[in-house]
Amino acid sequence: MATKKEITKDDRITKEVKRLNKIYKAIDKDKKAIIDGLIKRAAYMRIALEDWEMDIIENGITEMFTQSEKTEPYERERPIARLYNTMNGNYQKIIKQLSDLLPKEEIKEVDD
Repeated sequence: MATKKEITKDDRITKEVKRLNKIYKAIDKDKKAIIDGLIKRAAYMRIALEDWEMDIIENGITEMFTQSEKTEPYERERPIARLYNTMNGNYQKIIKQLSDLLPKEEIKEVDD
């Protein structure tokens, strides 16, 4: 049975950059220069979030942790869960910034 070829992280990021550039192709050239960096950051963040989400699904949000062999382990939030939450918030902010730069559709007034 043939296995599905795994796409590299860089290829996934490139694909996401292309997807976002397609969405924002109507942006004027002055703004386009500004948003290129946001698009690249957003693409990276989306791919990282997808990877971290899979890790969280597989391994959970919490883990047992102890400072030393002499202390009882306790349950704590996994560092990846905290990173995921922080990056997700930042990703949402970038997407909001990008969305705000999209051209507003002109609303045609209808005469009654």
